[in-house]
Amino acid sequence: MVANSQLPAKWAKEKKAAKAIQVAFDVGNDVQTKIKKEALDHNLSASDRVRQILGLEVTSKPKRPRLSISLSTQDFVVLAEKYGMDQNDNVGIKQKAAEALIDYIKSNK
Repeated sequence: MVANSQLPAKWAKEKKAAKAIQVAFDVGNDVQTKIKKEALDHNLSASDRVRQILGLEVTSKPKRPRLSISLSTQDFVVLAEKYGMDQNDNVGIKQKAAEALIDYIKSNK
């Protein structure tokens, strides 16, 4: 095993991160919703907003708000059919889905 002083800087950071303990708070839906909305308003992740509220250091860069979901192969087949595209065109399907989300918000203002 390599001594801590001999670890490359990249590995030393990972070792520090490995010592962190994941904590989940059961605070209720209203509190979670409010904190998540504040995080978006401050261009932060929800965990970074919680760190701010608790007076802890926030070292990550501001996040670009993104929505993410997991899509199965079947999901791509369904979306490809919906958009009239090749089911293997994952990038094109993703783009069409993003456009659909944007259109949804524009039409529901």
